[in-house]
Amino acid sequence: MKIAVLYHSESGNTKKIAELIAEGAAAAGSEVRTMSIDVVDEDFVAAAEAVVLGCPTYYGTYSWQIKKWVDTTKIKLADKLGSVFATANGFGGGAEAAELGLAGMLLAKGMLVYSAGVAKGTPFTHFGAVAVKDGDAAQQERAKLFGRRVAEKAAELFAGK
Repeated sequence: MKIAVLYHSESGNTKKIAELIAEGAAAAGSEVRTMSIDVVDEDFVAAAEAVVLGCPTYYGTYSWQIKKWVDTTKIKLADKLGSVFATANGFGGGAEAAELGLAGMLLAKGMLVYSAGVAKGTPFTHFGAVAVKDGDAAQQERAKLFGRRVAEKAAELFAGK
């Protein structure tokens, strides 16, 4: 399975969480690439079965840069597995609202949105991975677990592709 982890990061925190998600997905046997939305390998994303999208929260929602990328990309995202993650400067910083907004955009693009939610037990990944700044040890482990869960679901859905 090919999984693209795309992110917008200003301080490097979101990039770090993207890399941890990729590490978890790779541990599950997927071919994974992390990419800033500023430099996207369009061929890889087009070929990927899953795309994970993440950004920092800005004023309680996703960054305008990630919105612009989703709005303007010419890459066909329909029928891919889509997942989201967010970073925040502190608890109550809007990460969940950012994730719900990102998930809405992925649904509008025709993606199959997945987070594992509470179905896989604890630790829960509700709407996606969340980290305060670059995450404490538990948040970093949850990001890896989230990546693994996305990879496992992609394999389940697209194994015969």
